Amino acid sequence: MNHKTLERWAPWALLVISILIWEVLCRAFNVSEFVFPSPSRIAQQTIEFKDVIAGHAWRTFWVTMVGFGIAIVVGVLLGFIIGSSRLAYAAVYPLMTAFNALPKAAFVPILVVWFGIGIGPAILTAFLISFFPIMVNIATGLATLEPELEDVLRVLGAKRWDVLVKVGLPRSMPYFYGSLKVAITLAFVGTTVSEMTASNEGIGYLLISAGSAMQMGLAFSGLVVVGAMAMIMYELFSAIEKHTTGWAHRGSQGE
Repeated sequence: MNHKTLERWAPWALLVISILIWEVLCRAFNVSEFVFPSPSRIAQQTIEFKDVIAGHAWRTFWVTMVGFGIAIVVGVLLGFIIGSSRLAYAAVYPLMTAFNALPKAAFVPILVVWFGIGIGPAILTAFLISFFPIMVNIATGLATLEPELEDVLRVLGAKRWDVLVKVGLPRSMPYFYGSLKVAITLAFVGTTVSEMTASNEGIGYLLISAGSAMQMGLAFSGLVVVGAMAMIMYELFSAIEKHTTGWAHRGSQGE
């Protein structure tokens, strides 16, 4: 088995081993399913409630994608503005960092007052929690453009806008895709948290309902589904990154 094949199958092997250890420990110590359900119990309830889970999962997925899409647009625009100007970087970056430190769950009650219970708070929570990594990475990619390279381009007749658009943005693409892989997982977290307190649909609502009914297997099924959706989107962005920014990783591809 070569190195690339080993890397490809390593996550799946680790997942299978972890599930087997989890199952063995639950059976060996006779852990109650109301405390910590075994993987077999989670799988059983996933199949039993597959239609209910699928409906809630679809709601969580499309709401997350809407909030994430807004985060991409806003994050790229703000990142471009901040990264293209040293003054903007110095003025805005500290404030955005302070804003990012605020717990986004605390915004949910405020959003409920403004927009009511439903998709509004969930979309905005997904947006608020996921736009910061995108903005930071775009700004960093532009702000760290080598002064020597910029000087050479200026000597060759390039305007500031040409440097940013034709060199800065392409150079920022690896940062951008890296931020997408982080931000999409955060977006699912934001949606789920909002649905737990401000919605009557979605995986977050399912978690609360299942917990109240002591259906812990169903609650864990919801968690597994959220994790699976986030992992699928992560792998999608990874695949796009490899096909569009292979030049940035050519030094490590032969390893």
